[in-house]
Amino acid sequence: MDTKLKKDFTKVCSDGYALGWHERNGGNLSYRMKKEEVEEVRELLNENAEWREIGTAVPYLADEYFMVTGSGKYFRNVELDFEDNVAIIHVNEDGTLYKIVYGLINGGKPTSELPTHLMNLEVLKKRDEGLRVVYHAHPANTVALTFVLPFDEEVFTREIWEMETECPIVFPKGIGLVEWMVPGGRDIAVKTCKIMETQDVAVWFHHGIFVTGHDFDEAFGLMHTVEKAAEMLVKVMSMSDRKVNTISPEGFRQIAVDFKVDIDERFLYEKRSDKIGER
Repeated sequence: MDTKLKKDFTKVCSDGYALGWHERNGGNLSYRMKKEEVEEVRELLNENAEWREIGTAVPYLADEYFMVTGSGKYFRNVELDFEDNVAIIHVNEDGTLYKIVYGLINGGKPTSELPTHLMNLEVLKKRDEGLRVVYHAHPANTVALTFVLPFDEEVFTREIWEMETECPIVFPKGIGLVEWMVPGGRDIAVKTCKIMETQDVAVWFHHGIFVTGHDFDEAFGLMHTVEKAAEMLVKVMSMSDRKVNTISPEGFRQIAVDFKVDIDERFLYEKRSDKIGER
């Protein structure tokens, strides 16, 4: 296979690994393929492969194809051996089964969080047909903040937003939070789906980040923006327990006007304290 899709998919895996977001087999990536992308590789697809249970039902994704990373596979190896580490899967006509039609040539199965990816891709397709990427990684600074910031979406988002002017432009609907849960199961998928109905970023406490985008650049850029802001916040917190200077709610509102973005007002509450993590 030598397609732009393969190159773009591989680049996310390589860049994420280079930034330290994918230790061992950590993280996963999925992409809902366009019809023309499927046709471009049609002769490589084995439609005689066996059907397997998804573990959930995603009828809105019936008869669609997805490129996904493999379970137990290392992101660092995707560029070295794409066919061993990545699969294209085909979902059946009622959205309950899938089959591997390309890749994972040495056996194996798609990411263990396939139900989470497909359930969220279904929600995202209903929300916006153009949202095709789901990306999960383990950026250290964002995860570190889940141990010291309260489990409060308004506080968590606001503290991140204040670190970089671009944040409310890149994710104006803020960050959704999922309490610590065992990954790969239906419960965490359902919680994340609820967030993805309206937002593009979910932080899984003590685990990682889950983002979406219309394309790979958008999804990767979103992940990178959140993590860079988190890194700055970690540095600020290492120097002081409070911010002496920061962006005001009115400043955020002016950003929204100038950049024509719809910022969620619930994150612009008036703070009673300048201490980090407090309202």
